[in-house]
Amino acid sequence: MPLALLALAIGAFGIGTTEFVIMGLLPEVANDYGVSIPTAGYLVTGYALGVMFGAPLMTVLGTKVSRKRMLMLLMGLFIVGNLLSALAPAFAVMLIGRVVASLAHGAFFGIGSVVAADLVAPDKKAGAIAMMFTGLTVANVVGVPLGTLVGQSAGWRVTFGIVAALGVIGLIGISRLVPDMPKPKGVRLRHELAAFKNVQVLLAMAMTVLGFGGVFAAITYIAPMMTHVAGFADGSVTWLLVLFGLGMVGGNLVGGKFADRALMPMLYVSLGALAVVLALFTLTAHNKVLSAVTIALIGALGFATVPPLQKRVLDQAHGAPTLASAVNIGAFNLGNALSAWLGGLVIAADFGYTAPNWVGAALAGGALVLAFLSAGLERRAGGAGTVVTGSTPSEQRTTVHH
Repeated sequence: MPLALLALAIGAFGIGTTEFVIMGLLPEVANDYGVSIPTAGYLVTGYALGVMFGAPLMTVLGTKVSRKRMLMLLMGLFIVGNLLSALAPAFAVMLIGRVVASLAHGAFFGIGSVVAADLVAPDKKAGAIAMMFTGLTVANVVGVPLGTLVGQSAGWRVTFGIVAALGVIGLIGISRLVPDMPKPKGVRLRHELAAFKNVQVLLAMAMTVLGFGGVFAAITYIAPMMTHVAGFADGSVTWLLVLFGLGMVGGNLVGGKFADRALMPMLYVSLGALAVVLALFTLTAHNKVLSAVTIALIGALGFATVPPLQKRVLDQAHGAPTLASAVNIGAFNLGNALSAWLGGLVIAADFGYTAPNWVGAALAGGALVLAFLSAGLERRAGGAGTVVTGSTPSEQRTTVHH
């Protein structure tokens, strides 16, 4: 595998770390700025909304320049956003920094996937894309817990400073190791947009919003929930996030394995089980052992939905996978923003720190209903529209990595 993939993986590692590390540092940030936990949750919501709107916008803008230069510009945005967060004198400034950093997220993974695939032989494209996304999964096992530990011991500003430094390393790696590639040709935005007239595409993205939103409803407020309800010490949040990250890695591998074999049954099982586990979390959150097991299960079941949901979107977006892929990444983050906001509402309404789990269970249950509805409409249409027009089998296999 080319060394250029390492540069892309480092960038993915930094992006994954900055997205998720805020959840373990919400109490520290809230205390520092003198705001409530629900208000601090806007840092999650703001980032997610930035990804949602930034993913398609930056992807379209990226067609005007070479892919290497666009990746470097995206890492530059990432660095500026995290430095702004680290130095922010007020909460509003930190929120702006989070949004700036989020603009790099979706387009980096979309364009980075294309670059990774172009760096290797046709029979190694899936492995190359998987290697880049390894940075994202490793971030949740190593980067997020370590960032939380550093933030709790040395201050949360230090964590964001380190993340910005990771961005500098990624930028240097991309500039030195990624070869120059010509900008895309023949991009037809009107054709890409036409895919969104397909009801199945919209249903698939709605499943993405609700399904992954269920995970973030609980995980956004995991720090106060575990310290105030389960009775864990502040330092324990670090290894609890490790459990969540390990669950993510395992769930992603399982979801990727079965997405091609039985996509809809995989969605039924993962979404149904996720809804049940999130509902049970309102009870298990009162016990240290059970809450730890539940957190790992939420990570596993939540990320088991990612490959089939992403593949479902691309399968239904006939001939327009580029923009659909970027928008789907935005849909994941719309779910994050929606659930973080709803979770903050129920906490602010004095329903307790476990109340977001009920929100998550309802969202996951809604995604399951949409999955059955989508399958029913597909059967009624005679199973039409389940194959990506013009895609080769190898190209279709690469879409299961996220």
